[in-house]
Amino acid sequence: MLPLSLLRAAAGQPMLVELKGGDTYNGRLVNCDAWMNINLRDVICTSKDGDKFWKMKECYVRGSSVKYIRLPEDAIDRVPEDDGQRHAVVEAEVEATSGGEAGVAEAVVADGRGRGGGRGRGRGGAGGRNS
Repeated sequence: MLPLSLLRAAAGQPMLVELKGGDTYNGRLVNCDAWMNINLRDVICTSKDGDKFWKMKECYVRGSSVKYIRLPEDAIDRVPEDDGQRHAVVEAEVEATSGGEAGVAEAVVADGRGRGGGRGRGRGGAGGRNS
C-alpha cells in the first residue's frame, strides 16, 4: 500500500496533521496531491505550546512542512485492494518504454558524438585556435 493511496482513501475523514514547527491542525480531509499538500475543512489549529487555538473554515497545508499525520483506524480498510499492483504495472510499463540500452544506442548514432551538445566553446571540434 502506498502512503498517497491511504491519504486519498481517507478523503472526508477527520485527521490530525502536525507540522515540523509543532503546530497541529485537526480537520476533515478535502483532498491531497502528489506532493502530499493537503486541503482541510472545519479546521481547529493549535499552537506549538497548546495555549492558542484558531478555528478556520478551510486550510491548505504544504506537504514538505508535515511532520506526521494521524488518520482514523478504519481508513486503511478504504484503500482499494489493487492499488499496489496497479502501481507496479505502471512502473514496469515506464521501464519498458524508457528505452533502456536501445535508447542510449539511438542517441549515440544520431550525431556520432553521444548525448548532449558538447561543453561550450574551445572544447574540440572544428574551428578555434588549433585548427
